[in-house]
Amino acid sequence: MIISPPFSSHAGPMAVLASALRDRGTEVHFACSEAFEDLAVRAGVRFVPLTVTRNANTGVAETTEQESAETARLTEFLEATRFGAVPALTVQARHRRADMLADPDTVFESLRALDERWRPDWYVVDQLSYAVTLALHCLRVRFASFCPGHPTYVPAGPGSWFGVPYDWPAALRPDPRRLAGLTAVARENDRAFTALFEAFARDRAPHAPHPGRAFALTSPHAVLYSYPQLSWLPVPPEGPERVYAGHMVGLTQPLDGEWPGRLRRLRGTADRVVLIALGTFLSARDDVLRAVVSGALGSTSRTAVIVAAGGRTAALADLAGDRVVVAPSVPQQALLPHVDAMVHHGGANSFTECLHSGVPALVLPFSSDQFAVARDVERARVGLARDPNALAPGDVPAVLDTLYETVGPSMKRWSRGPGEGGPDYAAARLLGAMSRSGPAR
Repeated sequence: MIISPPFSSHAGPMAVLASALRDRGTEVHFACSEAFEDLAVRAGVRFVPLTVTRNANTGVAETTEQESAETARLTEFLEATRFGAVPALTVQARHRRADMLADPDTVFESLRALDERWRPDWYVVDQLSYAVTLALHCLRVRFASFCPGHPTYVPAGPGSWFGVPYDWPAALRPDPRRLAGLTAVARENDRAFTALFEAFARDRAPHAPHPGRAFALTSPHAVLYSYPQLSWLPVPPEGPERVYAGHMVGLTQPLDGEWPGRLRRLRGTADRVVLIALGTFLSARDDVLRAVVSGALGSTSRTAVIVAAGGRTAALADLAGDRVVVAPSVPQQALLPHVDAMVHHGGANSFTECLHSGVPALVLPFSSDQFAVARDVERARVGLARDPNALAPGDVPAVLDTLYETVGPSMKRWSRGPGEGGPDYAAARLLGAMSRSGPAR
């Protein structure tokens, strides 16, 4: 039973894993909100309707129907990104209780009913679905943890705090005093969540093992990272088997619809094509999208752009032309082999998909684990990182030239991923780990 939160960037990779497990002879159920049933259908697995959080993102966060409180928090967060890294991360930290542990009692009862009905041999749970992990821990069932973003979403030690990047890209290193303030908020979240976990477990499962530090609670059997095992990453604590899949890119479908024609048109008018996508939340920063497009069009190399504009498509419609395609969403994995560079927000999916396709990237991080991903991009020399709030159109041509001429030629060594990896590798390793963990139930 794979349990996914109702977010496109999480549910998509977990559905790819579901398909890979199915291909290895496992009966797989995919549990998520009903808006994501199509992912289970495409993966060829059984869909189980399950809601584990009140907020959601079905593809474009701004246009996803949700409660007014969730919409207000999204608006506050997006506004905070305009003031820089620490303000955005601080707002996220203040929202964490409502976002990640809003109703653990209801989640527990839903999971208990699901377990009684389906009796799965084991579960896979998203690491950021803390209420689900807590429920499975208390129900004493076997589960594996899936880490959807940067590996430091699982704290590496007592000095690591969820919500504080383990390292920062050079262009976004914060003032030490402001960083200390963020760390204090993260430390208090850690204390509060851990106390809530302890009280909940004491009430619901007094004979279960102590849950310990809340943000570090994972499967005791296996943790799967959809990320490469980079040599400089913090070393996680001993315990479960650690599986670094490198990426969670499935069999990419060929481009369909209007996309082959659009690419031919762009190639006919430009020497290079750049894909610009800031993710399902941050496409709302249309000011940054506009700056990047304007700068790319002024590059000395004739450059065409494809822009995933989300809910801001109409606001950017004036940019469309012979060298610009503006669309609400794009088939990113299918497009990547056909472009020369990408501009993204530092999402782990975009990072690993670029590695898989050998595409250099300009990373503009805004929040969450994106600063850690941007730092890894720098250290791996597979792209450049810049401050999205300080990027002027005039800065873009030189950045793109560096990506084309310096970074791009060295990307071939990454196009197959560092070492083994991918969904099938992940499925094989997970099945092996869970088979070694003892009887099914």
